[in-house]
Amino acid sequence: MNRTLRTWLAIFFIAVIAVSAVSITQSIGRSWRIDVTDQRIYTLSDGTKAILAGLRQPITVRLFYTKTAAMKAPDEIRYYNNYYEYVKALLEEYVAHSNGMLKLEVIDPRPYSEEEMQAIRYGLRRFQITQEESFFFGLVVQTEFGATRVIEFFSPDRQQFVEYDISYLIDTAVTRQKKRLGVLSAMPVMGDTGYMAQMMRLQGQQPKQKWGLISQLEQKYEVFSLSTDTDRIEDVDLLLVIHPKDFSEKTRFAIDQFVLKGGRAVILVDPHCVVDMPDPMSRLQGSPHSTASNLPDLFEAWGLQMPENTFAGDRDLAVEGLTAPNRRPEKILAILKFDRAKGCFNQEHVVSAALNEVTMMFPGVLTVQKDSPNAADLRYTPLIMTTSRGNRWQVNSPFELMSPDYAEFMRRFKEGTEPVVTAYMVTGRFKTAFPNGIEVEADDDEALQSNDPNQQPQTRRISGLTEAREPGVVMVVADVDFISDVAAYRRSIFGLSVVGDNSAVLLNALDDMAGSNHLISIRSRGNFKRPFTRIEAIEARARENTAEEEARIRAQIAEFERQLNERIQSLEGENRGELINQTILEEKRDIELKLLEAEKRLRDVKMQEREQIEALKVRLRNFCTLPGPILTLLIAIGIGVHRSIRRRYYISHASDA
Repeated sequence: MNRTLRTWLAIFFIAVIAVSAVSITQSIGRSWRIDVTDQRIYTLSDGTKAILAGLRQPITVRLFYTKTAAMKAPDEIRYYNNYYEYVKALLEEYVAHSNGMLKLEVIDPRPYSEEEMQAIRYGLRRFQITQEESFFFGLVVQTEFGATRVIEFFSPDRQQFVEYDISYLIDTAVTRQKKRLGVLSAMPVMGDTGYMAQMMRLQGQQPKQKWGLISQLEQKYEVFSLSTDTDRIEDVDLLLVIHPKDFSEKTRFAIDQFVLKGGRAVILVDPHCVVDMPDPMSRLQGSPHSTASNLPDLFEAWGLQMPENTFAGDRDLAVEGLTAPNRRPEKILAILKFDRAKGCFNQEHVVSAALNEVTMMFPGVLTVQKDSPNAADLRYTPLIMTTSRGNRWQVNSPFELMSPDYAEFMRRFKEGTEPVVTAYMVTGRFKTAFPNGIEVEADDDEALQSNDPNQQPQTRRISGLTEAREPGVVMVVADVDFISDVAAYRRSIFGLSVVGDNSAVLLNALDDMAGSNHLISIRSRGNFKRPFTRIEAIEARARENTAEEEARIRAQIAEFERQLNERIQSLEGENRGELINQTILEEKRDIELKLLEAEKRLRDVKMQEREQIEALKVRLRNFCTLPGPILTLLIAIGIGVHRSIRRRYYISHASDA
């Protein structure tokens, strides 16, 4: 075999070995993966792994992304390429942990193709790039029984919750029936229905409409109204308690037992509910009407407290409005508009992370009682809070709320140093608020056993669980008005429309609770885009310098223009026009010269910023590119020196021989 043939065979076998090595490495890499990211963004949480381990039916996951069109689209579309790679890699982790129950299909819907029609049928959001090309970036989860769940579009602002969103689709896809939601309220939130509505119409009165919140909830859940004197809550998956005013002990006991059985509940209490208006009969009778609701015994068992006649206040969040006719608008301390830009929402919790603006009226204050014996077993997550300048404020009696003096409330208010929390999510193993049970009236059969008419009504003691069988979830909000039609919705001839994110607070919470315990344990993840902190720090310093310089220049320009206007107005006489022209030209020349000098100073500042960034970029480029060639060169030199030494060694030994 000649030398040329040996060379070609060597090249061929090297290529075969290289291709085989790459193929084997890729195959092994599917099962052997190492997440080297700082925030472990490619590592699935234990909750997601538990959901995947519990799958008992095959699920097909289709990731739609117009990759071909995105490669030649504008920068706003090309931005999603990295996000797509992240979502795809995360879905591959889902497949790897699903024990073969999850199948991933990555689809690039081209124009006029069946894949594009499929994406449209699933309801994925569509963005037109050109006359023919459309942009899709969504996910479809489908079971073998036809249950379908969809993420219409992977919005970048949901990136930290992308694992939660995907796991939510998988978890809810295998649950085909709607969750049953029980509503327990002292207010007519369900509206007048049936016999009551018919009687109202016969009396010439308009039946009360159900709240907009209930109409919105009925689209996703089977909503049932529970009696306010119930002694047990059964056959419901979720519980919504609205304004529990004057609830009996047995009703509170029923709520307590529902939570201890692992139930999930949303409790809306209020120190002063504005929409709780007294009925006409109570007004005629002159009986006092309470607008406050609380569950102090349950809250104590849950490690929470809401003081009476105490409200959350914040000058930065107070809404400005008219408090009386013929008065100027003023800030109303009792109405707060919680704002995302001011840090009022917990960005680490799925319920509150996407909220932008929530308005509350006379919101209460929730505090965690750390000395409570049950607090150690529970986890408290604040969801909605004031800014650090917020504080609590009080009224001496409920009579001050009948004709509120908003100016006096603001005068008495003192700013604080820590945020005031108005909504908490409490999770863990709860303990009962009724360790000895409760006394209730005996049943009719028990009462009939005694023939003595003078005998006092018989009672019986009922008991229940004293500690939760499994972890439960309770969300407590110290306001009711925020989900009423007054604050959360607007009715018009076109129907009901949502105002702000008030209703989203409740919908997000119920969606979160509707999933399994594993789903609730999934929280926000890190960001797959890591910031260039050094560059951002340089830019921030330069912006500060530029801002000061710009403010100084703008102040000078404003002063020049003011002087120019005063000079023009002071000129009078026959030669006014000529003098004005001369003055304007002189002032204009001075202003232009000073503007040129100011702009030069601004350019110098910008140039310093750019020089620092460019210098850092050069250092990073050299750090990333030079070590490889330098190391290769050093290895080559070392090998050359080693060969030269060995050659000399052999030559010297050969000559000696």
